Amino acid sequence: MESKSRLSVKRITKIALCTAVLCILGPLSLPIPISEVPVALSILGIYLTIIILGMKDGTISIAIYLLLGLVGLPVFAGFTGGLAKLAGPTGGYLIAYIPMALIAGFFVSKFQRKIPAVVIGLALGTIVCYLFGTVWLMIALNLSFKAALMAGVIPFIPFDAAKMVISILIGLPVYKAVSKIG
Repeated sequence: MESKSRLSVKRITKIALCTAVLCILGPLSLPIPISEVPVALSILGIYLTIIILGMKDGTISIAIYLLLGLVGLPVFAGFTGGLAKLAGPTGGYLIAYIPMALIAGFFVSKFQRKIPAVVIGLALGTIVCYLFGTVWLMIALNLSFKAALMAGVIPFIPFDAAKMVISILIGLPVYKAVSKIG
């Protein structure tokens, strides 16, 4: 019985630590003049969380992060939070973190963190995030799909690709180290 509760404590601790990393990275962003959407490190935190925790626990961690922001803690880009942020122009990207975690986490977990599967999972999850966020941005700012794509996706592709590489380089060794600990 004791080992089962220790496992639960370890699992909760991993989820809490990844949520804390999200809360630290999430507010760090750089506004760009051509878009309402800033270049943010939250995606790096999302990628790391998915790689380290996998689908189920990664999704839980990301949901907790979103709930912390929803209640007003300044954990979103630019040290913002609250319902207005989730309902605003960039809210679609934030809400899409959940399906992103499920999709990317499925590939990460199902294929035992093999690099090609991790890349495919992160890429597919990011595409879903882009799609959801673009449609939301389009509606919120009354833009055409093309204009929303130009403002909310195209400038970010190179940054997000770099974040994927960084997250794989950091996340896989961290996962392996944490797995050895138990």
